[in-house]
Amino acid sequence: MATAPSKAATALPAKQLARIREQLKECAASLGGEVSARARAAQLAETYLGLDDGGRHEFLRLIALEFGPDPKRVATAHSAYQQAVGSPAQWDAEAALRAAMRSSRIRILTQFNAIPQGVKFLVDLRADLLRFLDKDPELKALDRELENRLTSWFDVGFLEISRLTWQAPAALLEKLIQYEAVHEIRSWKDLKNRLDSDRRCYAFFHPRMPVEPLIFVEVALVNKLSDSVQHLLDEDAPTADPHRADTAIFYSISNTQVGLRGVSFGNFLLKRVIDDLKRDFPRLKTFATLSPLPTLRLWADRNPEVFAACFAPDLAKIAKHAGIEPDADALRALLPKGEWAADARLARLIEPGLVRLAARYLLTGKSGDKPFDPVARFHLGNGARVERLNFLADTAAKGFKQSYGMMVNYLYEPDDLEANVDAFVREGRLAAVAAVRHAAKG
Repeated sequence: MATAPSKAATALPAKQLARIREQLKECAASLGGEVSARARAAQLAETYLGLDDGGRHEFLRLIALEFGPDPKRVATAHSAYQQAVGSPAQWDAEAALRAAMRSSRIRILTQFNAIPQGVKFLVDLRADLLRFLDKDPELKALDRELENRLTSWFDVGFLEISRLTWQAPAALLEKLIQYEAVHEIRSWKDLKNRLDSDRRCYAFFHPRMPVEPLIFVEVALVNKLSDSVQHLLDEDAPTADPHRADTAIFYSISNTQVGLRGVSFGNFLLKRVIDDLKRDFPRLKTFATLSPLPTLRLWADRNPEVFAACFAPDLAKIAKHAGIEPDADALRALLPKGEWAADARLARLIEPGLVRLAARYLLTGKSGDKPFDPVARFHLGNGARVERLNFLADTAAKGFKQSYGMMVNYLYEPDDLEANVDAFVREGRLAAVAAVRHAAKG
């Protein structure tokens, strides 16, 4: 078996720990028929759900550390394979090596998959695993195997796309409110507005999780690029005729299941949605987002010299008008509060520096070799381009706190998607219009 657990104090009584270990062994052995296997897995799942956080952590450590491949068996099979290379026995030796490396953890996870609600159980179990992983790296092997399993089980070919309307079951509508991660849904009236005739909401579902959206996207059918999320979310704005719209704005994309982190299907959702919209509304010519810059302020705080350079040309005038010290630190303290936006002259003085800052953030800010901004990584990695930066596009408290009110339009130009993805993957080149590139150099 794999490495034994450390001798640190466990969160479970010795008898309960021993009983769980035996249950796991029985599950891994796959003894008996299908009915027996399901019954064992169901009992084990019930045991897990009855544990507190400490108990669940210990449960996962047992699977991770005691049910991996047997190192001695792997070593023996590897030696036999090395000796067989180039001979007729090579392929049998390779099969034996693969079998030796197959983990009992996989058999346990597969047993869970067979029980009612088993897929959702595994997704939630991985959400627990990810929480524990930060402080317990010994769980990494189990996480890798579970992520691989989930990637296979949630292949886009198995997923179903559905348009969600105001007539959807109340339980499903409540989940939209619960899972909305970009712009909080404040009330049922707010939700109804987002599902009106000039709006669309699409979600991906797994057949084994029919009432749990995996990811959903909210779309506004408008004319021209949108530059204000408050305008899009205005509950009192008149309903437009969607058949006269020329632009589809994707203004919110929410992943709902923490346990599916690393399992990517958002790009397939957007492509399917674009195809559906083009079919239903032939007048639509532009497909774009109105996206947040969720880590702009974080990046600016980590790069004070860039922040200072972006505002240097106007800092003295800004400071005088705002009544603050003429230094970049004072301005960095002022911007997240948002009160300055009510002063039209002060806002005009601040705008050029914020546009420069946002442009540099998007085009030069890096996390490894990818953009620092997580939303940019998603859209640019799917072939979109940075089309326009929008000043005071999100004037909610969260918008000022995260990005000083800035938002960005990413444009999906169907004819350019493949080339943009190729340039992003091969060269790390980000697609952006000349105006944004110019602002980044300003």
